[in-house]
Amino acid sequence: MRGVTRQSLSIALAVGVTAGATAGCGSDEQTHTVTATDFAYAGIPETMSVGDQLELENESETEIHELVAFRLADDETRSIEELVALPPDELLGLVSPEPAAVLLAAPGGDMIAAVGDGTFAEPGRYGVICVIPTGADPDEYLAAAAESDGPPDVAGGPPHIVSGMFDEFTVEN
Repeated sequence: MRGVTRQSLSIALAVGVTAGATAGCGSDEQTHTVTATDFAYAGIPETMSVGDQLELENESETEIHELVAFRLADDETRSIEELVALPPDELLGLVSPEPAAVLLAAPGGDMIAAVGDGTFAEPGRYGVICVIPTGADPDEYLAAAAESDGPPDVAGGPPHIVSGMFDEFTVEN
């Protein structure tokens, strides 16, 4: 998988949203397991330390899920609920140019690290979203993603973010 760019994130957000690492080197890093369900994340810590890592597990029986983590602008104070309600172009102006991590997991499958490995090396506030289309076939999605420079074009309904699949956390020194 080649990764997700600002342009591909823009495309994914524009497709249905109307309502984005580097390994650490310290010895106290923690791994936090995030569980994706239909349609929420469980286990995202409110605060992490630089060098901590997120891993994604998928408890859905039918939906493939992703965790796209992007750093928010330092002066941004609105909640993630407020931010995902913005028009896609306005939201894109508030996030880092590249996602800090993109992690995917098919139902019953292992995590696939598409961008980064889930380790957060930069302090700041991060938003987390899933923009996979509802009802997308997991095998079709993964095959298309392997050939794509961004979110693959597969059949399905609105992206999971529309159903509330978003969260946020802070990374501290």
